[in-house]
Amino acid sequence: MNTKKRIGFIALSGVRAHNAELTQLGLTLPGFVDRNKIIALLPSLGLLTLAGLTPKKFDVKYHEIADLKKLSELPVDFDLVALSTFTAQLNEAYEVADFYLAKKIPVVMGGITVTSLPEEVKKHCTSVVVGEGEPLWPAVLRDFERGALKPFYTRSKEFDLADAPMPRFDLLDPDKYNRLTVQTSRGCPHRCEFCASSILLTPRYKVKPVEKVIAEIREIKKIWPRPFIEFADDNSFVHRGHYKKLLRELAKEKLRWFTEADLSVAGDDELLGLMRDSGCQQVLIGLESPRRASLDGVELKSNWKLRQQDSYKAVIAKIQSYGITVNGCFILGLDGDTRDVFDDVLGFVRDSALYEVQVTFMTAFPGTPLYARLKREGRILRDRAWELCTLFDINFQPKNMSVAELQNGFLGLAKQLYSAGETHERRANFKRRLKTSPNFGHRAARREQLLAA
Repeated sequence: MNTKKRIGFIALSGVRAHNAELTQLGLTLPGFVDRNKIIALLPSLGLLTLAGLTPKKFDVKYHEIADLKKLSELPVDFDLVALSTFTAQLNEAYEVADFYLAKKIPVVMGGITVTSLPEEVKKHCTSVVVGEGEPLWPAVLRDFERGALKPFYTRSKEFDLADAPMPRFDLLDPDKYNRLTVQTSRGCPHRCEFCASSILLTPRYKVKPVEKVIAEIREIKKIWPRPFIEFADDNSFVHRGHYKKLLRELAKEKLRWFTEADLSVAGDDELLGLMRDSGCQQVLIGLESPRRASLDGVELKSNWKLRQQDSYKAVIAKIQSYGITVNGCFILGLDGDTRDVFDDVLGFVRDSALYEVQVTFMTAFPGTPLYARLKREGRILRDRAWELCTLFDINFQPKNMSVAELQNGFLGLAKQLYSAGETHERRANFKRRLKTSPNFGHRAARREQLLAA
C-alpha cells in the first residue's frame, strides 16, 4: 500500500484572446498567433523545478489544464496541490483552487502573477508563495507534513541559480510538446515599464552555471534525443563571458534552440558566431516600436531602448546575416503612438527584412510600473480584469487614440503583416540575403535546410 503523501503540480495553459475578431484572425492567419500558441503549449518550468526540489518520499504528478469545462474531471487523488497560472487565466486558476479546497485538499499558489497579487490570491488558496519559489518550497513541504501551512511564504534570501535542482522533465508526456524550456538566467538589466517577467521576482540579473544547463539538456535528451530547446530567459547573453562558455558547450550537444535577447548581441561577432554554430535558430527581440516618440520612456532606468532606435535596422541585418532569424516584437498602444503608427510598423518591417514579426497590444499587467501609472491616471478600463491580459485584448485607454481606433488599426496591420504575400516576402528576403552573407557560408552545414525550406 502506497503511504506516500501525494502532490499534484497543476499548470493552467491555453491562453486565448477574448476578442472574437482577433480570435478569428488567428484562425485565418496562423502566423498571427504562432508565438502565442507556442507559449501556451510550453510546460510550466517553475512547477517542474519545484517537483525537482521535492524529496522522493513524496509521490508527485504533473498535469496541465487547457479547458475548464472539464473541471469535474480534475484528478483528486492528492494530499497537496501546487498551482501555477498565466495572468489571463487567474480567474480560472481560482476556480481550480476553489475546487480542491472544497474537497479539503490544501492548495499552494505561486509565480509572477501571484507574487504581484498575494492578498487577492489568498482568498482562493491555503498558502501563497511570494517571490522566487525555490528557497521557500522546502519550508512549505515541512509545514505541510506537520499540518501547519502558513498563509504566506515570503522570500528570506535571494536564490542562487547554482543551487537550482534538476527539473522533473520525466513527468512530461514526450508526445505533447514540440519544444521544452531550460532556464539559463533570471532577471534583466533593463527596467521596461510594461514588463511582467522575472524582474518582478528577483532584483538582479543572475546566471545558472554552465554545467547545470548542460546537465538539464542531457536529461531532456534522454527522453527527446533531438529536442528543440527554448531558453526560458528574459534576456540571454547579458554576461558575455559566461554565455560564450555556455555556447561552446552547447555546440557539442547538436541542438536547435531559441531565446530572447536584446539588441546588444549584434555588437559581438564572436558571440554571434557561437550562437550560429551551437544551433540558434531564432532570437526574439523586443523592438517595441519604430517611432522615437513611442520609445521615449519605455525603459525606465536610462531610456535604453530609445537610445538604440537608430541602429534597429543594422542590428537586424547583422544578426540575420549569421543565419539566425530575428522575431521582432512590436507593442501597439504606447503613449507615443498615434493613428499612423500602424503604417510605420508595416513600413519598418518591410524595410528591415525581419524574418518574423510579432505585434501585441500594450498590456497593463499586475505588479508592473505601467499598471500602477495607468491606474493613477484613471486609464485602466476595468480594474482587476486579469482575463484581458492576453496581449491580444485591450485593458487600458490609449493616450492619443480611441480604443476602437487602436483595435481597428491593429486588426488592419495584422491582416497585412500575416498575409501570405507579406509572409512569403519576409522569408524570401531572408534567404536571398543569407546566400551572399560572409557570416553564414558553409560552416553551419546543418542549416542548409533553412535555405531549402
